[in-house]
Amino acid sequence: MSPDQDLSAFSLFDLFRMEAEAQARALTDGLLALERGAGPGALEPLMRAAHSIKGAAAIVGLDPAVQLAHAMEDALLALSHQQVVPSGRIDALLAGVDLLLGLAQVDEAQAQDWLAANETAIEHAIGAIARGETPGAAPVPGTAPAAPLPPAPPAPADTADELLALASQSRLQARQLQPWIDSLHRYKRSQAGMLALIEQLHEAAAAHGDPRLLALSSAALTQAQPLKGVLLRHIAEAEQYERNASAVSTRLVDEVLALRMCHFGDGTRAFARLVRDLARSLGKEARLEITGDTTLVDRTVLPRIENALNQVLRNALDHGLELPDERMAAGKPPEGVIRIDARHRGGMLVISIADDGRGVDPERIRAAAVRHQRATPAIAVALSDAELMEFLFLPGFSLKESANELSGRGVGLDVVHELAVALNGSLRAQSQPGQGFGLVLTLPLTQSIVRALIVEVQGEPYALPIARVERVLKLPQAALSTLGGNQFFELDGQHVGVVAAAQVLALGAPEPADELALVVIGTGRERYALAVDAILGEQSLTAQPLEPVFGTLRDIAAGALLDDGAPVLILDLPSLLVSIGKLLSEGALQRVEQPRGNKAGVRRILVVDDSLTVREMERKLLAARGYHVDVALDGMDGWNMLRSADYDLLVSDIDMPRMDGIELVTLVRADPRLQRMPVMIVSYKDRPEDRARGLQAGADYYLAKGSFHDSALLDAVSDLIGPPWR
Repeated sequence: MSPDQDLSAFSLFDLFRMEAEAQARALTDGLLALERGAGPGALEPLMRAAHSIKGAAAIVGLDPAVQLAHAMEDALLALSHQQVVPSGRIDALLAGVDLLLGLAQVDEAQAQDWLAANETAIEHAIGAIARGETPGAAPVPGTAPAAPLPPAPPAPADTADELLALASQSRLQARQLQPWIDSLHRYKRSQAGMLALIEQLHEAAAAHGDPRLLALSSAALTQAQPLKGVLLRHIAEAEQYERNASAVSTRLVDEVLALRMCHFGDGTRAFARLVRDLARSLGKEARLEITGDTTLVDRTVLPRIENALNQVLRNALDHGLELPDERMAAGKPPEGVIRIDARHRGGMLVISIADDGRGVDPERIRAAAVRHQRATPAIAVALSDAELMEFLFLPGFSLKESANELSGRGVGLDVVHELAVALNGSLRAQSQPGQGFGLVLTLPLTQSIVRALIVEVQGEPYALPIARVERVLKLPQAALSTLGGNQFFELDGQHVGVVAAAQVLALGAPEPADELALVVIGTGRERYALAVDAILGEQSLTAQPLEPVFGTLRDIAAGALLDDGAPVLILDLPSLLVSIGKLLSEGALQRVEQPRGNKAGVRRILVVDDSLTVREMERKLLAARGYHVDVALDGMDGWNMLRSADYDLLVSDIDMPRMDGIELVTLVRADPRLQRMPVMIVSYKDRPEDRARGLQAGADYYLAKGSFHDSALLDAVSDLIGPPWR
């Protein structure tokens, strides 16, 4: 608690609870340090802590707590005369701390009932502490109550939210002064031009010699000259006011945000004890190291982070860390180490959790993916290590073939992944078999301020939380390929599907464009590039919930105001990914097209073949020559693509499922828009009657795959439609 905090509103029992919680934390941390070999100097603060609890308990008449704290104080004094601290004595003292902390969790009306219910446990603990024995009923690992956040927050949550909204509006109002100041500067330039003209007029009047004209021009010049200084003074005053208003409003926002923040360590104090007790129950040795415990975290988010980290620690102890004999056989110290680090980086809260255990073998994930029917054997073999790590975040996915009380029931890292998704953050796993496993959780510093990428879709601005945006890039339309009717491009060796943001948001058909502005979102197989009209830049937005009258809006998370005061909707990216998946499953995804009638640019060819090898070979040959090539899996797929886009040439096989090449060519020749498009058939069938059948259907060229070679295809294409560029 703060030393200058007003405590007059608290009862004596409330003060005891606050004292007991603070001193219990100090006792737990100190006893764990003592167990790890801390020097004799560590005992004095522990004795003071026990003595403080004893005095506080005496004041409020809690005699059993007084006796327990007194026994702890005596035991700590006895330890000062011993060279080695027995582990049984530490266990007994920690059991006493748990009881005192349990008493501090109840209110005054329940205190005596709690003491009566725990009378036997307290007597047993006092005896065990005096004898230095491990208590027979050891506390269940991880169930020791965690110390809550400070009992009297500076302001109620709703009030803080309202203050933050008002503070953000004041900052926006301060920024509105800048356009007005810019207009004053433009007026200053106009004024300077006018003064120059008046001076020229005065010089002309003097040269003309007309006394009346000279007097008038002199009077105009005399009255105009002071205006320049007045305007400059007003501009300087306005600029100073704008700087002061911006500084005050920014400081106000920062101060309100500080009301919502607390230290990362406030939610992790119980973790060191949890790791110690749980490791011992598993027959392992482990310690926890935490850095960055003073890093500021949104107090509304910290409990959720605490729950997720609790699960990660349990996984690390059960799955990751080896038994002492195994560690020594592997050349490691018998005691395993789990490290948690919290820090601010790039405007985000980055929490890393790593252990030095056995790590995760990608082959075990591959086998588990098949066993859990999350992937077929053929797909599992083709997955990279990074893609395999994504399986660890799936609900119900476990590497253990049998369950125990800690793990194997499918409740694990999916909890952490759900937290990252819910808070517009990200989660990344990394492992080195035999060396350890780690997670990196990246979250916005606060859920009230969202660092967002502003894009334009159909003339309206939308905001995407920057933590969920992987990359922003621009590509020419010609760089896109098509497979199965869906457009994609290659990024870092992987196919990324292109989706029109206008369609996903139900804003109408996407606007045709020669160059695409793309925002890459999602991970793994749910990774897409949103095609937007324009990228407007990044801004920090104060997220404000939508009015209840609107209900739940699909794909929308919240609202906000841009720096210029215009309203903007913040997109809910997890919901957006679900909407994209729905469009894909329904086959309703629209293509992002070039402007109709624009004949400048690259010639486009559609290759239709059910053979992956032939299809890909033809695509690469033609693309290498400079043509834009889309591919279709069969005649039906090709027909759908021909109706939705403009092509200069169709290259088709004959034998294909659903619709063969002859049927496709017949449909093309019967369509008024497509009937003049050149068509080439490339087929294994090389009999005269096969050629006649293809040409009779309307093909312009027939090329046999049996005598196929690179130049034959390229020469035929060149003869039919000319070079790649129009």
